[in-house]
Amino acid sequence: MPAPMSPTSRRGLLLGTAAVSAGALLTGCTSNDTKDGPAANSGPAADGKPGKHVTIGFAGPQADHGWLNAINDNAKSRAGTYKDVSLEITEGSNDTAAQIGQIETLINKKVDVLVVLPADGKALTQVGLKAMRAGIPVVNLDRIFNSPQAYRCWIGGDNYGMGLSAGHYIGEKLKGRKNAKVVELAGLDNLELTKQRTEGFDAALKNYPNITKVARQAAEFTVESGQAKMSQLLQAQPGFDALWNHDDDQGVGALRAIKQAGRDDFLMVGGAGALSAFQAIDAGDSVLKATVLYPPTMAASAIDLARALGQGKGVGGLAEFEIPASLTLYSAVVDKDNVQQYMATGFK
Repeated sequence: MPAPMSPTSRRGLLLGTAAVSAGALLTGCTSNDTKDGPAANSGPAADGKPGKHVTIGFAGPQADHGWLNAINDNAKSRAGTYKDVSLEITEGSNDTAAQIGQIETLINKKVDVLVVLPADGKALTQVGLKAMRAGIPVVNLDRIFNSPQAYRCWIGGDNYGMGLSAGHYIGEKLKGRKNAKVVELAGLDNLELTKQRTEGFDAALKNYPNITKVARQAAEFTVESGQAKMSQLLQAQPGFDALWNHDDDQGVGALRAIKQAGRDDFLMVGGAGALSAFQAIDAGDSVLKATVLYPPTMAASAIDLARALGQGKGVGGLAEFEIPASLTLYSAVVDKDNVQQYMATGFK
C-alpha cells in the first residue's frame, strides 16, 4: 500500500467474501409489495433500476500505487454501470491542501453526495464536516476522518483482520511443525494501519505455541523497499518456515530478493490482492502460497452507497430503512484452492 497516509485506518458489519461480493448487499432489491406480503424493510432499496439522478463527487489521493489505481478504476467502473449517476472525479493528490481545495470545489458545485478517500483522514476532517453541514452526505472511504460527524457512512478494510487472517493461515500450515519460525515484512511503521496488521498477526500466532516470530522488518510499500528489506531479512535469518508480507506491491520486490538468494525453504503469505500475487499463487512456482485481501472493490461499493444516499434508499437485504453507518470488509485468504474465483478482481 502506498506511502504516506493518515495515522488512522487505511485500509472495522462484514460483507462476506470481500472482493467478489463487496457490493452484494448494495445491489439487491427489497420490494414494497411481494406475493408473500411486505418485506421487513418496506422502504425502497438500492438496486440497478434507474431512479432519481445523482451527481457523485469523488476525491482521492494520488494513484501512485497499484491499490490506489484500482480504487479509482473501481469507482469509475461502478458509476458507469448506472444511467442515473454522474461522477465528478478529481485529480488525486497527496498534498492535503490541494485535496481540501478539490473537495471544496465539489461542494461549491453542489454535488449530491461526496465519496472521499482522504490522503490524511485527520487533516481532512474539517472539509468533511463542511460538506455535511452544507447538506451533502459524505461516504468516507477507508482512511477515516477523526469525527463521525464528518461522514454519513464509512466503508473500508480491516487491517487488524488482515493480520489475523495471515497469522491463522500460517499457523494452520505450521501447526504440526516443532519450533517453527516466522518472519514479518511490514509496511511503513509510522502508519497506524501497519501497527494494526502486526497486532492482528501477533494475536493469531498466540494460538500456536509451536511458532515463534523471530524477526520483523519494516519496508515502505514499494517494490524497491521490499527487495532491499527482504534481502536484509534473508541475510539475518538463514532459516525460517514462513513469511508474512503486508503488501503485494512490495512483495514483488521481496520475491525478487528471495529468488536471487536461491531460497525456497519457507512459505510466503502476501497482502492486498494484486493480480501478480494471484498469478504467482496460481502458477505455484514460488514461495508465495497465499495473500490476504484488502479489496479495492470497496470503492465500487462506496459508489453504490453514495447512489443509495442520493436517492434516499436503503440497502437490499437489510431490514433498516437507512444504509449502515459503517461497513468493514472481510480480509479473506486467497490461495491455490480459490484463486480463480478472485483472479478478475486482482489489481495491477
